[in-house]
Amino acid sequence: MAYPFRGVDFMEIDSLFSEQERLVRQTAREFVEKEVVPIIDEHNREGRFPVQLVAKIGELGFLGANLRGYGCAEMSNVEYGLIMQELERGDSGLRSFASVQGSLVMYPIAAFGSEEQKQKWLPRLQSGQAIGCFGLTEPDFGSNPGGMRARASHDGPHFILNGEKTWITSGSIADVALVWARTDDGVIRGFLVEKGTPGFAARDIKGKFSLRASVTSSLTLADARVPCENMLPGAMGLKAALMCLNQARYGIGWGALGAAMTCYDTALRYAQGRTQFDNRPIAGHQLVQQKLVWMITEITKGQLLALQVGRLKDAGRADHSHISMLKRNNVDIALETARLARDILGANGVADEYPVFRHMCNLESVRTYEGTHDIHTLIIGEKITGLSAFV
Repeated sequence: MAYPFRGVDFMEIDSLFSEQERLVRQTAREFVEKEVVPIIDEHNREGRFPVQLVAKIGELGFLGANLRGYGCAEMSNVEYGLIMQELERGDSGLRSFASVQGSLVMYPIAAFGSEEQKQKWLPRLQSGQAIGCFGLTEPDFGSNPGGMRARASHDGPHFILNGEKTWITSGSIADVALVWARTDDGVIRGFLVEKGTPGFAARDIKGKFSLRASVTSSLTLADARVPCENMLPGAMGLKAALMCLNQARYGIGWGALGAAMTCYDTALRYAQGRTQFDNRPIAGHQLVQQKLVWMITEITKGQLLALQVGRLKDAGRADHSHISMLKRNNVDIALETARLARDILGANGVADEYPVFRHMCNLESVRTYEGTHDIHTLIIGEKITGLSAFV
C-alpha cells in the first residue's frame, strides 16, 4: 500500500535549512514519489536494478552533486545529503548506486586523477552515460583492506592486474571499475579498468535477501593489462581509498534517515487506521505509542546529527570520526526503526504491500558496508581516547 509521504519534522528542523536546500530536497522527493515508489517493489521482487532511472538521476544533477566542474551540479554537502536521504527513502539500492557513482568513482577521479582522466570520465559519469564501480573489498579482506592480495605488476606501458574483488555495487553493469591493487613496491594504487579489458570479468552475486534492487558483483582480474595512464596519479597508499570511503559514509548517514522516515511514516499511518480489541486505533495503545515515540525521537536526533556534520563538512571542518558517528548512529537507529515498524504492522509487516520489510532487509546490508557498526565504534573510540583498539 503506497502512502504519499508526509515528511517527518517533529522539531521544525526545516527552519534550519536554507530555501535552496529545501528546494533540492523537494526536487529529489518528487522524483522518488513519481519515478521510484511506483516501480520499486516489482524490481525488488525480481532482483532487478532500475537501470532506466540512471539517466534521469544524472539529468537532475544527483550524481557527484557535491563535486566541482566537469558538468557536476556543485551543490553543498548538505544539499547532497538531502538527495541521499530522499533516494534511500525510495530504496537503499538506488541510493547505493548514487553513492558509489559519486563518492567512490567520481570523487577519486576528481581528487586523484589526471586531467585526461577527469575529462574522459567525469562528464559521462555525471550524466549517467557511463556507470562506475569501486573495487576494494576482497573475499578475505573487508574490514581490513590493508591486507589486500590484488597485485599490479609493472610491464612496460602497462600494469598487469591479478586478484579478486567482491560485494561490488554496480560491478557487472559498470563501464569502468576503480580497482585498488598493490604494486611491485608494495604501495596500494588505484587503477581505472575499463569494461571489455581482456582478463577482467564481473559476475553477479545471486540469492540476496537484501539490496535486491541493486547490482552486486564479484570482479576477477586474471593478467588484465591496464595502460599505465589508467593509474590515478594522485592516489598513493591505502589512505586514498579510505578518503573515498569517507565520502560514501557521509552520504549513507543521510540516506539511512530516509529509510527510517518511510518506516516511521508507514507505521504511524497504519497504527492510526488499524483497530483492535476495543475497536480503537492501535495508535492509542501505550506500547504502540512507546515504539512510535522512540522512532520519532531517534530520527529527530539523527537529523540534527546529519545537519551538523554537513555544516562542518561544508566548512572544511568535518573529521573522519564525525562521519563515523553519523554513519554508525543513523544506520543503527534506522534499522531499529524498521524493526519496530514491522512489529507495529504485525503480519502485514512482512508483506511487500508495505515498504517496511524491504527497508529492514536493506538496512542489514547498509549496517555492514562502508565500515561495519563495530569498526566505526573503534574509529570513534580511538578519536576520543587517543588509543587504537584495532590491534
